[in-house]
This record gives sequence, structure tokens and C-alpha cells, in this order.
Amino acid sequence: MEEKKFDVNSIIGFVLIFGILIFMFYQNQPTPEELAAEKAKQEQIDAAKASETLEKTSTTTQTPQLDLEDSTAVANYQGALGAFGFTKPSNDITILENDVLLLKISNKGGQVVEAKMKNFVTYDSVPVYLVKDGNSSFGLDFSTADNRVLNTADLFFEPSLTTSNGNQVLSLKAKTSNNQFLEYRYEMKPNDYLVDFTIRSQGLNGVLSNSKPVSLDWQLKGIRHSKSIKYENRYTRLTYNHEDDKISKLSEGSDDEETEENIKWISYRQHFFSSILAADEPFKSGVLSSKNLVEEESRTFGFTKDYASVLQLEVEGGEISKDLHWFFGPTDVKVLSNYETLGLDDSIPFGWGIFGWINRYVFTPFYSLLSDFFPYGVAIIIMTILVRLAMSPVTYKSYLSQAKMKVLKPEITELGEKYKDNAMKKQQETMKLYGKAGVSPMSGCVPAIIQMPIFYALFMFFPTSFALRQKSFLWADDLSSFDTIFELPFYIPLYGDHVSLFPILASIAIFFYMMMTTGQNMPTQPGMPNMKFIMYLMPFMMLFFFNNYASGLSLYYFVSNLITIGIMLVIKNFILDNDKIHAQIQENKKKPKKENKFQRKMREMMEQAEAQKKN
Repeated sequence: MEEKKFDVNSIIGFVLIFGILIFMFYQNQPTPEELAAEKAKQEQIDAAKASETLEKTSTTTQTPQLDLEDSTAVANYQGALGAFGFTKPSNDITILENDVLLLKISNKGGQVVEAKMKNFVTYDSVPVYLVKDGNSSFGLDFSTADNRVLNTADLFFEPSLTTSNGNQVLSLKAKTSNNQFLEYRYEMKPNDYLVDFTIRSQGLNGVLSNSKPVSLDWQLKGIRHSKSIKYENRYTRLTYNHEDDKISKLSEGSDDEETEENIKWISYRQHFFSSILAADEPFKSGVLSSKNLVEEESRTFGFTKDYASVLQLEVEGGEISKDLHWFFGPTDVKVLSNYETLGLDDSIPFGWGIFGWINRYVFTPFYSLLSDFFPYGVAIIIMTILVRLAMSPVTYKSYLSQAKMKVLKPEITELGEKYKDNAMKKQQETMKLYGKAGVSPMSGCVPAIIQMPIFYALFMFFPTSFALRQKSFLWADDLSSFDTIFELPFYIPLYGDHVSLFPILASIAIFFYMMMTTGQNMPTQPGMPNMKFIMYLMPFMMLFFFNNYASGLSLYYFVSNLITIGIMLVIKNFILDNDKIHAQIQENKKKPKKENKFQRKMREMMEQAEAQKKN
């Protein structure tokens, strides 16, 4: 009865503490005048930082625009290019477009200067751009036979747009004569995010230097698409395939650089969208780098990562020939799995090892199937119910272990009193009691260990599943991001400047779940922290953590803990019988217990320690 009172008082105390904290935050909130001044000051700081970062981390080669009306300037420019000055300068743009993708390709450099997703928008309803306003640069660095060092980003190309079998084909040639040229060839298919891209030369064996290498230089700054730039940046990462389909990644939180060999593709992932360069035949070597541009949360800063790759191209017989592919599109398994031969679906962050395997081959297709028949939030609830039912045998084992420990608690307490001055003997006798009763104190931990792969797989699934992007449920506008029921007029460290409801509900459910399990039977040792208080504190910590996480994940944990509580109540009230468990333990005590090698070794070590203590 006394323990029941403690539980009620604990709940009341928890609610009071939470209420006091909210009251303190409310009382200390700034006035509207202070908020306006602070907002204006922060906008100035963000703008200054954005300008400074752009200057420091600019990835593009911004060459001055050539005034085509100035004949002297044109003549000087063509003279600087040597043989490649043959092509007539033109700043025109060619558009390649299908139902899903729009590309703008400039005659200057022959490169993509704009890539727009036609069927997706950002959090503030602006079209999703992967390339725009000079955030990207692509070119070949090479030397000529007359000792000029050039980059194709500075060359002018002559365009020719045709169709072939329903595909749009754009040929861009940087000429040294009518029959000698370097060609970029783009081929766009209908309703496809993948664009075939070929680099080849004709008749340049006497123009290109035979002694110096040719390198491909591709740089891009990731454009912000989500309302929380820190959250988006967490899943913005350079991923690449190398050394016979080995998948590696650069750091997502700090600057990183690697030199690799046999690179098949490089993905500049921007959370839910990716810019990928893939090769039919791997690049022999390359240097890949990533710079983190996000230091703190900001509502105005526009870029996340600064990516760069320098890849070596082979020159055979003085000529260049390389078959490549550009992918500008969603990081969606339904889309990327269409390019099986290139293995682009490996760029999706499913997770590591067995956790990624579960996410990729179990949860992703399972949720995709459910969402074909049910609304996205309802599909999460159904998936949660089925997962918890599948794990109910594990829940039963866990609760059975707790029930056995509860039955043995009076005897363990008696041993504690009997050997209170001899900790070694107390531990030795307690282990003997466990052995005779057929109870393992670790058996309660095994179910939790079994569930860890499921936990981690789902932890990666909800924030990275493209199927959840901008899908609403109840008050949540986007299940792949945090829900907001109230905007705070101030910022709370670790918590943020908003209140999310799903994390509150999930934390309350976790709180009551812990009260039903560890809270009731957690002993408090003298001189040790109050473990009950720690277990009650955990839901409060989870409330802070999940406030900036995917609302779909919070919804899952809320429903999951409700179901688990229900299952445990059924087990407790209708399945388990404490009298039968006690009788079974007593029967186990009567049976001779055979020790395995490990148990015998542990007993001998404890006995030796006890003997040494007496001597």
C-alpha cells in the first residue's frame, strides 16, 4: 500500500515539476518590443553569416561575363583559349524537360546551371531546386599541347538539340575546327530523373597534352529545403560507391576529405533529394570532400553542405571517352531501385549492418504496402500494432522474468540483511538462490537486446523515408519532420522554439510504461543514485530529444507504448499467476542444479576471493 502511495506521489511530483518549468519559461519570456528587436538583430546576424559563408565556401568558378558586343574583348578571350577559341561565344541556355525534371544547360561551360524538380516543393511551397543561382560548377581541367591550362567551365560550346526514339538529345561541342571538338552529350528520357551524359573528343590527339592528366571537377552547395536546417543537415551527406561496390560516406557533422580508387558513383545527398554522378566504368581515382556550413539553427540561411569531387579521366590515344549518368531527383527507394545496374538505391541511408537490412527489406516495403491502402498516419499505427504483436512473445518473456524476480524479492531482502556486512558473501548467496530457483537476473535484459535492431531500424526509417515527406496526419503537417502546435516566443536550449504534441504524448506513455516495469521493482542502494528518479527522468529527456525529430517516430513510440502497456496488463491479469510462479520456483529449488563451466568458474573465483578475505 505504501508503494502505491509512492507511485501516485511520483506522478504528482513529475506533473508539478513540469508545470513549474513551463510557468518559469512563460514568466521569463521577453516582451513584444524585445522580441521585435531581437528578431531584427538575429536577421542581421544571419544575413552577415550567410554572406560570409558564401564568400568563404563558394564552390563555383565565377568567371566574368564576356561582353559579346565588345569585339576587342571577344578577340582577346578567344586568343587566351588558343585552339578552343574557334567556337563562337554565346551565353544562350538550352532547356531539357520531361514530366518530372527540368534542366537548364548553358553554352558557357556546357554545364547544368539549373535543375528543378517539377513535382515537389519545399516546406514553404517553393519548387525544389538542386542546382540554381551558381551553387554548382562542373568542368574538365586539362592542358593543351601549347602549354595552356584550361577548364571547360570557361569554354563556349555550340549546341544542337534533336530527338531520338522519343528522347531529347543535346550535343554541345567546344570546337577547335569544324571536325575537331570536345563534346558533352545529354540524353533525357520521358518521365525519368536519370540523364545519360557522355564526354568524348574527336581529333584532339594533337591538341591535348599527352603528358598531363585530365581531371573532372564537380562542386555543389546543398540548397536548403526544410524548415529546420539543422535537422535537414543531419541527413545531408556525401555517399559514394567504390572498390567493387563498397559504400562509404563522408562525415555528416564536420569537414571531411578522402582519396579513393575505382569510384563508380558519387551522391551529393540533400536529405530527401540527391544529385548523383555515376559512371559505367569506374573512375580510377578521385578526391572527395565535404564541408559543413551549418553551425546553428537559422530560419534564413540557405545552404547545408559544400561538396567537391576531383576525379581522374583517362586519355587514350590523345582522346577522351567517358559514359556517365546524371541523376537529379528524390532519394526515394521506389525511384532509385529502377537503376539496379548502377546500384543507386545503395545511396539511401537505411542504416548500418543488420539494422539497415531490417529497414531496407522489412520496414520500407512493409510500410509502402500499407500506405497503398491506408492514409499515411493510419499506416504507421497499423504497422506499429503488427510490430508490437509480433514482439509480444518477447514482452511476455520480459514480464515473466520481472514476475520471478518479484517473487524472489523477500528472500533477496533477507539475504541482504543477513550478509549486510559482507558484500562478497551476499553476492555469492544471491547467485546461488538464482541458480536454485532457475532464475537468471539477465533474462530481463535479453528481450531488450533482441528489440534493439528493431528500435534502431525504425529510428532511421522515419526521418529518411521519402514516403513520409510532407504527408500530414491529424495536427502534423509533415510526418518526416517535427509537428508544431505552438510557436514559442523564445528559444529553449536542446528543446527549440516550438512545442510538438506527439513527443509529449510519447513521453507520457513511456513514463507510465516505466512505472509498470522498472519503477515498481527498482531497488535503491545506500550511497547510490535513486534509480526510480532516473527512470522517471528519462521520459522528460525523451521529450526534449523528440521535439525536433520526425513526428512519425513520436507517433510510433506513442502507439507502441500504449499497445505494450495493454499487452502487459493482459499478461499480468489474465496470463501470469504469481502463486504458480512461486510454486514452480520452489520445485526448481528441489532439483539438482548442474553447473556449466562458466558458472563453476565464477563460483570458484568468488570462493577464492572470500577465502583470501578471511586470511
